[in-house]
Amino acid sequence: MTRVKRSVHARKKRCEVLEMTRGFRGEANSNYRRAKEALLKADAYRYRDRRNRKRDFRRLWITRINAAARINDLSYSQFMHGLQLAGVELDRKILADIAVRDADTFRRYADKAREALAAAA
Repeated sequence: MTRVKRSVHARKKRCEVLEMTRGFRGEANSNYRRAKEALLKADAYRYRDRRNRKRDFRRLWITRINAAARINDLSYSQFMHGLQLAGVELDRKILADIAVRDADTFRRYADKAREALAAAA
């Protein structure tokens, strides 16, 4: 069998890892072994936090909707149930944006929800 010399590919691999860890603190951006470990951790955190970001934003939207709904004398659950009964199909992201930027429009949605709740009861 022919002999395989690996130095070119090995150096390329190490350089890629060090390039990806630019900006890391301490030896994690200059020492290959530390950089490889830091990159594995960073990838794990990145994967995990892409999911956590969705969770965090949903919590933020619900908090904003709840605050605006309580100003209009409804709880979050009553407001959302009323919208569902009224046939309003807006997601939480849009409702939270309306709650923050346009209180008058949100009040109209709250009135629709209240009317639908009263009609269902």
